[in-house]
Amino acid sequence: MSQTLTTFDMATLLDSEEAISEYLSQVLADGDNEEFLRAVGYVIKARGMTQIAKDSGMGRESLYKAFAPGAKPRFDTVLKVIHALGIDLCAQPGHVINH
Repeated sequence: MSQTLTTFDMATLLDSEEAISEYLSQVLADGDNEEFLRAVGYVIKARGMTQIAKDSGMGRESLYKAFAPGAKPRFDTVLKVIHALGIDLCAQPGHVINH
């Protein structure tokens, strides 16, 4: 008996503003830069690459490259995309780690 595995696509779960907000908040809380960039890439895919490219003023190919695995996009690029996604980032007091 053989089993067939389906490919998991995170973007399919990001079907509401609440789901996107919760997902990005959790990834930010974890503090992993690469995971955050990967998460933004999933949100871009969920929202539509062509539309986000247009809204951010970037070319579609540039957007793909900026959020490809291992890419290191500039901070201003990430902010442009975040704003094009209609997402607000905010700073708030966090947990203080005593050394």
